[in-house]
Amino acid sequence: MQELADKRVLVIGLGSSGRAAGDLLRRRGARVLAIDSADTPRLRHESEALRASGVEVRLGVKESPTDILDLVVLSPGVPTQSALVQGLVRRGLPLIGEFELGYQQSLCLNIAITGTNGKTTTTELVERMLKHAQRRTIAAGNIGLPLCAVADQTKDLDFLTLEISSFQLETIQFFRPAVAVLLNITPDHLDRYSTMAEYVRAKARLFRNQQAFDWAVVQSEALAQMRSLHLEIPSKVITFSANNRRADIHFDRGLLVSRLSDWTGPLLDMDKCRLRGPHNAENLMAALAVGHVLRIPLEEMAEALKSCEPAPHRCELVAEINGVKFINDSKATNLDAVQKALLAMPAAKAGEPNVLLIAGGRDKGFEFHDIGPLLSQRVKRAFLLGETREKIRAAWSLFTPCTVVSSLLEAIEQSAANAVPGDVVLLSPACSSFDMFQNYQHRGEVFRQGIGQLAQSTGRGAGGGNPSAGGHAARVAEPARQEM
Repeated sequence: MQELADKRVLVIGLGSSGRAAGDLLRRRGARVLAIDSADTPRLRHESEALRASGVEVRLGVKESPTDILDLVVLSPGVPTQSALVQGLVRRGLPLIGEFELGYQQSLCLNIAITGTNGKTTTTELVERMLKHAQRRTIAAGNIGLPLCAVADQTKDLDFLTLEISSFQLETIQFFRPAVAVLLNITPDHLDRYSTMAEYVRAKARLFRNQQAFDWAVVQSEALAQMRSLHLEIPSKVITFSANNRRADIHFDRGLLVSRLSDWTGPLLDMDKCRLRGPHNAENLMAALAVGHVLRIPLEEMAEALKSCEPAPHRCELVAEINGVKFINDSKATNLDAVQKALLAMPAAKAGEPNVLLIAGGRDKGFEFHDIGPLLSQRVKRAFLLGETREKIRAAWSLFTPCTVVSSLLEAIEQSAANAVPGDVVLLSPACSSFDMFQNYQHRGEVFRQGIGQLAQSTGRGAGGGNPSAGGHAARVAEPARQEM
């Protein structure tokens, strides 16, 4: 554990991760300077507690501080290649991320989960499974609870269950998971990574400090991507896949089946689970592999996993109004997630396109053409909003009619007006939310509220629980995490 007492530490970025790092550093006796390039009333308010604890806070900072420093701690949303950070690197200052700081101050083993899609679902599955088996754990990291915020609790835990993004992996130093899970690698964050190979290398950093007696649970397709770049895994490996029957755990006609020599046969029947679709089959396979490594009996694992519900903002049925289903998939911030959502939607009886797709937001550097053939099969019209609306229209208009709208509420109104019984209105944006919303949760809540208003205006009942909230309180969510 790194000694921090009387060290002069700079924290860059004052979102939830940066504030948690500042709090932990002060509890360890460090002298802390915390900076952020923004200077908003909200940020000033959120920084008051840090100032009260003795942290020096400077907002609106655009250049590297010249203060004498011993260590720099970076929030995950701050790119390491930014001019401010590079100025500190040129001074030869040691630099780590908030995640690494939390790890260095933690006192238990951890299970770390990354991937382009499915990280949060799998983290929640593993946490649920461990708790059901009487293992003491907390889910933290990119899931919304910073690792620094729980470091002091780790002396009482058996394991930390950690969701970790590629941004957080960029700044690890000694971080070492006892069990490392890589779910998948598909195009994402190409506004931060210049090539897919660079993105793959960032994800592969999850395994860099593992030892031969640790475990890696890896989707077989992601493992092939790593090996194509000569990136090897030093630990013991279990593979899984919904598409590759040669994987150690695979998907076979609704069953999750193991080929492992000490664990052969069917493990779980997807028809008995509340999570659906091949992507969730892979999330469940990964969780089962983690449980196997930790010697949790299969019966206990299955009991915990079968009853797990889909998380909010992930293909969530908000309401059914006049025979039209309204689905909130605001968490879909890349094209692979949108593809999985479209494939999971109920098809029209006649086989015609029946999805009215609401998409668009802040550009993450995607080319949107590849999803075109699937759009032509499933989407009868797309309603496009946000910074990327014209870019998406240029890519998609060959495959499906596209309408540009100025707001999410306008998209709801127009899609509802164009829908007929048997259709699906799907919010699955393929982009981050930060051009118009606080985060993907806020975007999903606005969608729920819009559907609630629509249900009230029609004067008809709506399925899926409370029509205004889809079973969840219709409120504006506070920023909780990066969209990674």
